[in-house]
Order: sequence, then C-alpha cells, then structure tokens
Amino acid sequence: MMSEDKRAEADTPLMDICEPDSNRPAWLDSEQRKSSRWTQIGLVSLTLLVLAGFTVVTGKSKCNTVQKGFNCQGELSHLWGQYSPWFSVKSEISPDIPEKCTVTFAQVLSRHGSRDPTAGATLKYAALIASTKTVVKSFPGKYAFLANYSYTLGADQLNHFGRQELINSGVKFYGRYKNLARKVSPFVRSASQERVVESAQKFAQGYHNALLKDKSHGKDSYPYPIVVISEDSGSNNTLNHGLCTAFENGTVSVGDSAQKKWLSVFGPAIQKRLNNDLKGANYSLSDVVSFMDLCPFETVASPTGVLSSFCVLFTKDEWKAYDYYESLGKFYGYGPGNPLGPTQGVGFTNELIARLTNTAVQDHTSTNHTLDSSASTFPFDKSHVLFADFSHDNDLTGILAALGVYNKTKPLSNSTIETAKQAGGYSASWTVPFASRIYFEKMTCGGKSSGKSNEELVRVIVNDRVLPLEQCKGDKLGRCTLQNFVNSLSFARNGGLWNECFPR
Repeated sequence: MMSEDKRAEADTPLMDICEPDSNRPAWLDSEQRKSSRWTQIGLVSLTLLVLAGFTVVTGKSKCNTVQKGFNCQGELSHLWGQYSPWFSVKSEISPDIPEKCTVTFAQVLSRHGSRDPTAGATLKYAALIASTKTVVKSFPGKYAFLANYSYTLGADQLNHFGRQELINSGVKFYGRYKNLARKVSPFVRSASQERVVESAQKFAQGYHNALLKDKSHGKDSYPYPIVVISEDSGSNNTLNHGLCTAFENGTVSVGDSAQKKWLSVFGPAIQKRLNNDLKGANYSLSDVVSFMDLCPFETVASPTGVLSSFCVLFTKDEWKAYDYYESLGKFYGYGPGNPLGPTQGVGFTNELIARLTNTAVQDHTSTNHTLDSSASTFPFDKSHVLFADFSHDNDLTGILAALGVYNKTKPLSNSTIETAKQAGGYSASWTVPFASRIYFEKMTCGGKSSGKSNEELVRVIVNDRVLPLEQCKGDKLGRCTLQNFVNSLSFARNGGLWNECFPR
C-alpha cells in the first residue's frame, strides 16, 4: 500500500488538484510527479482517455477547488455513485445566501471523506486481480496496464485525498458562514469509526485555518472538542443505524434486490466484452461491478486524484448505468424506497428540530438520551448556532428520507435508467458522494417578499443544490418558515415506524 503523504497534515487548506504548471495533462501537478507510480498511471490514463474520446483537461484549468470540488473528468467522476469525490451539484435555485437575509443558525451534516474500500471489498478486489493475473495470458490494448498492475489498496481508512476533501469542506463552511463563525466555534459530533472521527478533525482543521486567515475573526477554542458517539452494536446513535432489528435483519436487503435486477439489464454486455477481450477470465456479473468499483477507488487513492486506468475500460453510458446501480442501492436499501429506511433517520431529524427551535429533544428512537440530556454533549440554547456532525453515506440517506425532502421522487425503476433530474434530484452521486455535506440554514430576511418581519426561515442545501422544500411550501428561494418546516416533519416527530423495528 502506498504510504500516506505527510503533507496531508500541513496547514494548507487549499488544494487545487489537477492544476498543471505548463501544458501537461491536468491531473499531473508538481506533487503528483514526485510519485513515479501515479505519473505512469496518469500518462496511461491520458492516452486511453484520448483514444476513448473523452475530453482531456489541459492548460491552466483548476478542476478541483474548495468551492466546486472535484471536476476533473467530470463526465466520468460524477457518475460513480457514492464513490464519487465531492463535487458541487448544479442548483436550479441559487445557493447564495439571499439578499437582505442574515443567517442565524447553520448545521452541516457530512459524510466522511474518500477512503480505501471496506475490508470485505478489498479482499474481494485483491482476489479478482490475483485470479485475473493467473488465468489471463494476454492483456491487449487498453488492458495493457493490467500486465504490471498490483492491487495495493488498504481497507476502511481515510486516504490523503479524503483528508483534503474535509479540510476543504471546513474552509468552505467557515467562508460561507463567517459572520457567525467569527463569533462562535462550531459544536462537533462524530460517529466513532476512525475514518469518520478523522474526517471531523480534518474539517475542524480546515475551518480553523480559514479563521486564522480572516483578519476579522474573534476568539477561537481550537482544537474543538468532538463528541464521539459509539458505533458498537446496540448503541443508541443518531449518526449510525444499527438498532432497528427488522431493518438490519431484512428490509435493508431490498436495495440488493433492486441492484441485482438492474445489473441483469446492463451487465451482460459488459461481461461478454470483458470475457472476450481477456481470454480465460470467465468473469461473473458481480466481477463486472468490482472492476468498475476499482476506477473510483484507485482514483482517490492517488493523492491528487489521478484518473485510474480502470475508468476507461467502460463507456460513458456504462458509467451512467453504474451510477444508477448505486442509486438504486441507496434508494431502496436506506432511503425512501425502503419500508424502514426513513425510520433510521428519525432520531437525527428530531435532534435537528431541537437545535432549530432551542428546545429539548423529543424522541424515543435512536437518540442517546444520556448525551442529549446534557448541555455539554448536546447544547440547544440560543448561544449555539454552528453545528457539524459526521457520519456515513447510508445514514445520510436515511436522514434525508426521514426529512421527506425527496418525497416527490417516484419509486425508481429497476429495469430502465432514470437520470437524477428525472428522479427529482435523487442519485447517490448527487446526495452522498465522498465528503458529502448537507447544510441546514436558519435565517431572517427583510423585504416585502420575505413574509413577516424577522420571521425565521429554513433552507436545506445538499452538496450546493438548494432543495425546493415543496413539503413545507418552500418559496422560490427554497425557504420555508421555521414553523412550516417543523410541521412538515411529522413523520419524524411521531417516531416514524419505530414500533415495527422489533417484531415479536
């Protein structure tokens, strides 16, 4: 496994990946050229991209920035479902803070940054490559890189690229809400898995770096305390599902079934091509998905996001099918399409209500009552106006479902692809990519179009895409009154379907 670059710890919040110093391929910056492995892979990827007809970014382009995220070869990298590096999703409603409005409260709910595959997945990928190298004797054309390829990815941990994503996220959060951030420090919580806690720490590092560069900042209490909530089996944790027995033992598999059906539609043609091109491989449909998974995982394993040579083994339409495959897994596994998916997000939603309304948490589902009843571990008074919570993609999916913000999305077809726009803005790459962030804003606004004077308004922004909030009569700027927003969360306030979690 490639050693982690010590510069991940440096106090440099900005990292414009893919910004070359001359007319070189956009992903070959000075840091990357110091790694011979990634330089070689980058050159191979460049050649394959040109041959495959993809646009190659050159010159002085900045394709990975704090504000816009990862747009290096976006026609590919935005189609990797939950394995996409974070990117700013285009919004039909301006994500800028509206004129004559003052933000009085901001909460970010974030997924951890890019990581190595899970332990089980990394064993599977390693076995697939080992088997391929054993039985395949010829690697023609675009497969040539496999002849000398060795699988070196680790398991579960945040990588250099993922650390930088969270540093950048902290920088962006501070910049967006600096009028509040200059006065108070954020209250930070994290689920206990190492990559999640480290993501919270890196976010805090980026936030603090931005504060130090702001000449108008006030006092700061860095390093900020982080309330870490256990993910051990049986633990009450609103940032990690696991308590609802019926969900864990059964309904979560609904997503697997939907994916299996869609894979039977788009996978056979790819399976046939791979087996024809790599004689003797005899790949299964599951192997097809594994080969596609290696594209995003190898890309983010590069400190600067060098596009993996695995990526160009597949066409753009095939990547669209893969992206949809991952969306089906989230929608039916943890989201609105699962009978108990939304219930997994009820606890956090009730905590959000408490913070927005400065009242005690009212919940009997997954909340940790010991933590939530203490002002030191769950403050909700008016002096606390900045919050940052860190979790996983599946948990963010359940929380979004509990909030009802995708209730207008009809059940996704498992036989015909639907774009994110066709699905009402729902896709795994748009909602829960690596380093995904959901902003909850409360504001007061002046002007005739803003309702009553000083009336509090709420907006929800998912990866820079402002949600219309139709369920609470959102206006043209995506704002609902605080009262209407809270009223729209009756599913969570009533406990969802928690009573169905423990069948007798």
